[in-house]
Amino acid sequence: MTDDQPPGPTGAADAVLPAEAVVDLDAVAANTSVLRERAGGADVMAVVKADGYGHGLVPSALAALSGGATWLGVAHLAEGLALRAAGVTAPVLAWLVVPGQDLTAAVAADVDVSASAPWAVEALAAAARRTGCAARVHLKVDTGLSRGGATADDWPDLVRAAATAQADGSLEVVGLWSHLASADDPAQDGLTRRQVERLAEAAEVAARSGVRPPLRHLANSAGVLAHPATHLDLVRPGVAVYGVSPAPGRASAAGLGLVPAMTLRARLALVKHVGAGEGVSYGHTHTTAAPTRLALVPLGYGDGLPRHASGGGPVQVRGRRYAVAGRVCMDQVVLDLGDDDAARAVRAGDEVEVFGTGAGGGPTAQDWADAAGTIAYEVVTRIGARVPRRYVGALADQGVPAAAR
Repeated sequence: MTDDQPPGPTGAADAVLPAEAVVDLDAVAANTSVLRERAGGADVMAVVKADGYGHGLVPSALAALSGGATWLGVAHLAEGLALRAAGVTAPVLAWLVVPGQDLTAAVAADVDVSASAPWAVEALAAAARRTGCAARVHLKVDTGLSRGGATADDWPDLVRAAATAQADGSLEVVGLWSHLASADDPAQDGLTRRQVERLAEAAEVAARSGVRPPLRHLANSAGVLAHPATHLDLVRPGVAVYGVSPAPGRASAAGLGLVPAMTLRARLALVKHVGAGEGVSYGHTHTTAAPTRLALVPLGYGDGLPRHASGGGPVQVRGRRYAVAGRVCMDQVVLDLGDDDAARAVRAGDEVEVFGTGAGGGPTAQDWADAAGTIAYEVVTRIGARVPRRYVGALADQGVPAAAR
């Protein structure tokens, strides 16, 4: 038996959405300001890769710049070019390229590019000759993450290739950089210190080849907030820009002075009464213990909710927190509300907060990460394009391009 028919919408036909991600651009700006203060005298590169960690590439970039960032960081060249196409003129660094990729557009658009091997330097120099513009390059050294960057053995060859290209005017080495491996883990602080030392050693090797760029950068979000020795000339906060703690084992977002910028909301699609002993959702991994009311939330793993949070993902309805009952499906999840007075008051159309700032006891992205055995980075970044973004805050009214709203 379903609940009473809820009242219909009073506004335009498209005013009510099944779900939306509300992004507070003022929070992005405020978080960036906090990070700028924590970085001391270092410049701030706000990392806006992966569509601004799911918050929107261009709106997030503009908000971060408003909050005091002077650089923007992206993974792929296409992201940097999208920023340029949107009219963003701040320095942008892109750090993932592959052999054979056309680098001409990036060089022509004044997008800085990272190089971890001599072939990348040569490709950038060739692109510079085609455009008539010197390529701006950041040389990356592997100081302990064993991911991108040249090893200590390969570093001298990379530096020599860059020095040769710089001497003929096709390339300008803007920075030397690396990435922290475990800055979020207090037990790995020794590794973080070694990475600082190894970057300094790499800079000495580069200097002996005549490569003395103005910037060295190493710190990610956790480095900015927990390791002042990593700040150097430029810091690269990512998830902290969006109000998510990069090191929940050290401090919560609130403890770090950060405000989560994304609130994921939905409206209940159905509420119905069922008896005891009914299996719920695929595989019947949840069975009703007593007569109860079930509520249907129109969000699922097709929208980015982690399936590993089945049976535990927290949501809030009318001020009360519930866990997902049974499996997270592609498009929906079910809540077992119980059958008390609070449950009987719930109606189809009621708002559900899936995660947000945590105010009023509401769930956060970190709560979902804990339920799924993952990190909050993944939770916010996975929210897919099927979920509309709605931008709020004073900055949303001042400068978000209409196409991004």
